[in-house]
Amino acid sequence: ADGIDVATKSRDVAAIVVRGADGTLTGGYDLTAAHEFSKSEDQPPGWSTPYGAKGPKQRDGAWDPVKDYQFMNNNVRRFMKIWECPKPVIGEISGWAVGGATDMILCADLLFMAENAHIGYAPSRLYGTPTTMMWVHRLGLEHAKQFLLTGRAIDAPTAHRIGLVSQVVPAGEISASTEAEARRFANIPANQLALNKLLINQA
Repeated sequence: ADGIDVATKSRDVAAIVVRGADGTLTGGYDLTAAHEFSKSEDQPPGWSTPYGAKGPKQRDGAWDPVKDYQFMNNNVRRFMKIWECPKPVIGEISGWAVGGATDMILCADLLFMAENAHIGYAPSRLYGTPTTMMWVHRLGLEHAKQFLLTGRAIDAPTAHRIGLVSQVVPAGEISASTEAEARRFANIPANQLALNKLLINQA
């Protein structure tokens, strides 16, 4: 998020590339701390559910997805800086992007994926839900349910076929391809890019 802030303020930056290190993209969560936090039986302030004012009774030791969301809300705001950034952001997926990494990378404007890469939200099988829930926005209801309810990983050809990513490129060319695309935006006025991105996101 700090890098997004710096790039947003810089007149020399036309576009941003977000990528992981050594083929792995992570959201940076401390799952041990999140697990301990989520054990509390208290409901978040102001929380109400169709089950009544107190909400559903928690099972001892069970993962609480509402507490999980509350715990990660600060990260959600940081991820959404990518979505709200007035400059184009290209997400680079090489290797694996799973769980919380997808909360972050799906906030990018364009996604480039290596041909041998995978993306998915495996935690939806057991605990947790995508906190930014950009899956529905990017894929629509049918495909979002197909992959979130099962937690199945999506390979690169499938990701391209269902419209999740813009391009699939050979693994050895992924960084060069994303950077080449980012440089194309240097020839477009920044205010034009900012307004187009704002209106597209609003739509």
